[in-house]
Amino acid sequence: MTRPIVVSDMDGTLTTAETWRGVHQWIRANYPSAAASRFITVRLPIVFLARSGLMNKERFRARWLEDQTKLLRGLPAEQLAVMGEWVVEHLLWPARRVEAVSAVQATLATARATDPSTELVLATGGYQPIAAAFAKRLGATIALGTPFEVIDGVATGKLAAPTQSGEEKARAAQACAAGGRILAAFGDTAADIPLLKLADRAVAVAPDGALALEAARAGWERLG
Repeated sequence: MTRPIVVSDMDGTLTTAETWRGVHQWIRANYPSAAASRFITVRLPIVFLARSGLMNKERFRARWLEDQTKLLRGLPAEQLAVMGEWVVEHLLWPARRVEAVSAVQATLATARATDPSTELVLATGGYQPIAAAFAKRLGATIALGTPFEVIDGVATGKLAAPTQSGEEKARAAQACAAGGRILAAFGDTAADIPLLKLADRAVAVAPDGALALEAARAGWERLG
């Protein structure tokens, strides 16, 4: 069904906290293991590569997400939902960017005054259960996150689809609109540029260097 939508990224855009940290804290507290204990230490080399520019940041984030997923192997699907709620309640929502959250919600209210069918979509590379939990707090009716592979109600330790970032996120938003307009989009990094280009109104929230340059070139709004 064709519908106008307002879309926002999550990490960095609507919250200053890092989702992976919340996931790691939850795993260490509820499903401790030797692999979880050494998870960060053994990945310091790729952290160095990403920070030095020798590894693409999006590739780094995708690999990190895939590796962290392995720590969740064997968990019942309902526990993944519990994890999502916990990460949002204890980490992401307390660290929300109040100005950005208010801007997104105000944009939706204005759009719905003209067209009540307008939907708010939360689109993030983070895990789907976390996206769903944050979407409820935000008032978004649709959450587009990276899904876990679940077979017979149990997590396999793999992702069911590529990380929802960059072009993947933009395509998912387009599919969600089903031919309708993307009235506004909010993002914070260069990875959000493909999504922002699709919107009638693009808003760069506390943008990284590459997004700041593109926002200035394209005349996009900047918040923070």
